[in-house]
Amino acid sequence: MNIVISIPAYNEEKTLPRVLDEIKEVMKGNYTYKVLVLNDGSTDKTKDVAQKHGAIVISNKKNRGLAETFRAEMRECIKLKADIIVHTDADGQYHPQHIPQLIEKVKEGYDLVLGSRFRGKIEKMPFMKRMGNRMFSRVISKLTKTTITDSTTGYRAFTREVAEDISYINTFTYTQEQIIKAAKQGFKITEIPIVARKTRNSRLFKSSFQYAVKAWINILRIYRDYDPLKFFGYAGGLLFGTGVLIGIYVLIHVLLTGAAGGIPRVILSAILMLGGIQITIFGFLADMLRK
Repeated sequence: MNIVISIPAYNEEKTLPRVLDEIKEVMKGNYTYKVLVLNDGSTDKTKDVAQKHGAIVISNKKNRGLAETFRAEMRECIKLKADIIVHTDADGQYHPQHIPQLIEKVKEGYDLVLGSRFRGKIEKMPFMKRMGNRMFSRVISKLTKTTITDSTTGYRAFTREVAEDISYINTFTYTQEQIIKAAKQGFKITEIPIVARKTRNSRLFKSSFQYAVKAWINILRIYRDYDPLKFFGYAGGLLFGTGVLIGIYVLIHVLLTGAAGGIPRVILSAILMLGGIQITIFGFLADMLRK
């Protein structure tokens, strides 16, 4: 079985050597594996230290961000004929001791195995980020009908089929999109508890508010593309229902007073109902095209 441990890295010359040494220690004598480091346009010696520690290094010419780098990782892992891909970080947050557990879960028959910080131990996480992650996980659990406690974890293992079959539209991160699409495509998902060590502040977003806004936008985009009938149906139903309620109010007003009580209300009711019908039709068309 061919195992590839994939690590995205951007200016991680200080932390990457420790991560690679720990991986070697954990994997020694247990598995045949390769380590792939996707150097995302680093300006320090990330590439050099990765090569020195025996990793296969692929470099982006410039910093392309987490989502695009993940796509590049998947392409390279497929080229390396990986049967199982283990994805982790270069900053040392995720302890490599859990890699064998992730691999064994995949070998048991699961397609995507998540390393959950919330089922294990978190040495440091800001309160707002912690609450935001829990909230997003509840939303993801509802969308996928699978219990997910850590939808944003980057520590995960998955099969070659997951890497090949899932395409990504997200320009911000891959974490939640991979879970939602894996569930929609019928892949088996589970979690294991992990230890998340204290590390530097995230470089991915400037504030918890920025992260929340981007994450919600991306969840909506994914939901739109994978269940357009529900997405547009709910939006259209809300508009149509509001229009109907206004129309009922106008009708009651006419019956009681003999007057509509203002033409704008009648026009607004009609616009909302027509808009609702139109949006729902969009949902049917999008659903037909998706299938």
